[in-house]
Amino acid sequence: MSSERLARVVFALLVTACFAALLATQRLKHTPTLVQEFKLTKVIAPASGGEAREEHIAFKLANADVVTVTIESSSGETVATLLRDLPVRRYKIVSLRWNGRRGEAHGYGVLRKSDGYTTLVPRNRGRFAPPGEYTVRVSLRREDRSIPSSRTFKLVGP
Repeated sequence: MSSERLARVVFALLVTACFAALLATQRLKHTPTLVQEFKLTKVIAPASGGEAREEHIAFKLANADVVTVTIESSSGETVATLLRDLPVRRYKIVSLRWNGRRGEAHGYGVLRKSDGYTTLVPRNRGRFAPPGEYTVRVSLRREDRSIPSSRTFKLVGP
């Protein structure tokens, strides 16, 4: 094979690969993220009075799945498990609260507003977590993925 013919074949392969990469990128851009509309409170003070006592967390899923929700410290340590293996429907908003306490939740209460909005209140009973930056992590069993919130929140002490 002449060098000119080899150059043409290599060029054609490169053009084909670039076109395939462009198509894959466009498809990924239009694929919805697995965890959508993550909402967090910026700062909580669990030992104080008032509304800032609990972290308000909300998100929804692009696909139905079974979720586990944890709170992680800035070092990646799991500080609290709020929900374990909760079935969640597609596009249903999951709203929950964290009271700033360590450990695995032992069940949860349900708050229902008159507009039909439901909030889960996990019962964590451990000691208060230390002041610092925290992240919410949502683990999806069917997707076999674990997704941290893009934002962190601050827990301040007494």
